[in-house]
Amino acid sequence: MDERHRIRAAILRGGTSKGVFLFEDDLPRDPTARDAVILKIFGSPDARQINGLGGADPLTSKAAIIRRSTRADADVDYTVGYVGIAQAVVDYQGNCGNISLAVGPFAVDEGLVPAVEPITRVRIFNTNTRKILEAEVPVRDGRAVFEGDFAVDGIPGSGARIVVNFVNAAGSKTGRLLPTGKVVDVLELDDGRSVRCSLVDAAAPAVFVQAKEIGLSGIELPADTQANPQILALMEELRAKAAVLMKLAPNRGDVSPAVPKVGIVSPPQDYKTSSGKPISAVDCDLVARTKALAVMHKAYAITGGLCLSAAAAIEGTVVHEIADPRAQSGTVRIGHPSGISSFLVSASRKSTGEFELTKSATAGTARRIMEGYVYI
Repeated sequence: MDERHRIRAAILRGGTSKGVFLFEDDLPRDPTARDAVILKIFGSPDARQINGLGGADPLTSKAAIIRRSTRADADVDYTVGYVGIAQAVVDYQGNCGNISLAVGPFAVDEGLVPAVEPITRVRIFNTNTRKILEAEVPVRDGRAVFEGDFAVDGIPGSGARIVVNFVNAAGSKTGRLLPTGKVVDVLELDDGRSVRCSLVDAAAPAVFVQAKEIGLSGIELPADTQANPQILALMEELRAKAAVLMKLAPNRGDVSPAVPKVGIVSPPQDYKTSSGKPISAVDCDLVARTKALAVMHKAYAITGGLCLSAAAAIEGTVVHEIADPRAQSGTVRIGHPSGISSFLVSASRKSTGEFELTKSATAGTARRIMEGYVYI
């Protein structure tokens, strides 16, 4: 491929993320050649991604690869790639819930599913987790509706309400809701401390630790990590060690930068967002902080939020210990650096004593920003 080669592309915002949507048929079949093309599209590796469509931020450097599905239970197949910024890597280990919000509208507008008013239901097979997602997309005059009055913290303005249900979300990568079979495990830190944690796999595998056990308040903001880089280093250590415990990697050096996720949790408390907006303890069920690759997430990942909400509903986890009792079943409100996100999650105990995730859904907004061709 030379400099004049062009590929169909669209840029869509999904939730608090932004991605470049590509058709699988337009990309090379060889995985190595495909990733080389994607890296060129994004302008990676380069800290500014100045020569491509990347936004020089983990939340805006994601690729969504779409194709019409041949499965009987899906309309479209969807693969998300976390595109490295300063590194020449595309990571496919986990799904992105925020980008998932934009897949349904994209499928409608590209004619991959028949448009049905007022709501078109799009069945999405996520190849990263091999799970089905069901999206409810508002439709008018044969096109996805993006305008509306549904507002989400961390996103300017408002939009049409899109619902995504993560069907059978338990065991997305490990095959089990509780990968180790325990509600609480213990991680030994490099400095000799022992930390209680809960390992949960719902929509995405994650490790959760109470802020007080690692010397944090729980209301740290992304800006605080610049003055205290040890916060991110500790979060990464917890994440990598949990990955080995969950058998997602043989050792710390082989852990994906995107999977598992890590959550630092604390009880509902008053705090201020990155923009200075006050959040009251009565308006959230728990407070949490997570990572987006190498930085603290500016909000909270949807797949990570679903997993965190599931952990809140499972009796005995470190999240259940500190969450408002109302979060044990139903809507869970998570306080994060940009405000509050809500998730609808329910878990119950089976006759065998094991926990079962019975519902896992969220609502958000999306918007098509541009469409056309990208030159590589």
